[in-house]
Amino acid sequence: MSHNDTEAATTTSTIAANTDSTALRGFRHSATWTYLIALIASVVALFVSFMLAAETLQLARHPDAKLGCDVNALVSCSTVAQSWQAEFIKFAGLSFPNAFFGIAAESVFVTIAVIGLARVVVPRWFALCTWLGSLAAILYAYWLFTQSMFVINALCPYCLVLMFSSTIQFMAFSHATVSVQHMPRNARGLSKYYRLNFDLMVDVVWVLAIITLILVVDGPAIFA
Repeated sequence: MSHNDTEAATTTSTIAANTDSTALRGFRHSATWTYLIALIASVVALFVSFMLAAETLQLARHPDAKLGCDVNALVSCSTVAQSWQAEFIKFAGLSFPNAFFGIAAESVFVTIAVIGLARVVVPRWFALCTWLGSLAAILYAYWLFTQSMFVINALCPYCLVLMFSSTIQFMAFSHATVSVQHMPRNARGLSKYYRLNFDLMVDVVWVLAIITLILVVDGPAIFA
């Protein structure tokens, strides 16, 4: 064996050893669990996006109609749907409701989750794009949430469900990126974060913090 072959074999062994040392074991870190959670969250988000699209079309046909998700002055889909934030993306002089983009994006996420459940090996760039896409989706959802709460002063029930499902979806894809796709490499800190189940604590605190914020800011008006 030549010196170059020996060096290459040593490098390969080192990478394999590092990968093995940071590998996450157990069902909770498996492709089945992480992508199943991502699939459930994506299906919920897709369903809600369809419902929002239907409500948007109903409002377009009957501007004065009361929608099924109009509960009171604060909890009102129609108030949010009639704001500029609901259709702030424009192209060629036309505005497009956010729900239509949600249908397109969540359809992709559902497909990716199914691919993950099937244990299909994907390129690293594809896994990275998946995580970035889920990050973009959650940032978009949280921007709309903050606009609804602090600018529009109305909450859309479907939008809230979409925000929470996008949150779970992001958590699941982040978990899968580290535990299944092994990205980034040699990320001992992230591996320890998931191995010690710190992510569960952070996820629960995250969701409870959002619920607490909603109740503190708009709690009395929600149940009025």
